[in-house]
Amino acid sequence: MSQPAPLSGLSVLVLEDDFYIAEDTRGVLEDAGASVLGPFAAAEPALLEAERRQADCALVDINLGLGPDFAPAERLLQLGVPIVLVTGYDHRIIPEPLSGVPCLQKPAQARKIVAAIQTACNR
Repeated sequence: MSQPAPLSGLSVLVLEDDFYIAEDTRGVLEDAGASVLGPFAAAEPALLEAERRQADCALVDINLGLGPDFAPAERLLQLGVPIVLVTGYDHRIIPEPLSGVPCLQKPAQARKIVAAIQTACNR
């Protein structure tokens, strides 16, 4: 009997402005069994979707083209959505209120993305 996909049954919101990274991430998550919301290149539509449909978790790039912005991550947490941050910056840029949130360095390997989502969703 085969094992179920590691993210089977989970919905994961993806907030990433780089098209190629977003599409690769979508593929990784779907291959692992997740249903992907997005990907979204901008915070506003992603947050609207998060308010409309409860994601089990979100993968959030902290730079959506204008430099580091932690407001989308903080808002998702306020909505009760566990998050995993993704960044090309050094992890020391993460502010104290988000210091306990899992953070992946770009480019993130597929297995690390799946493992971080599993951890964030208590799988």
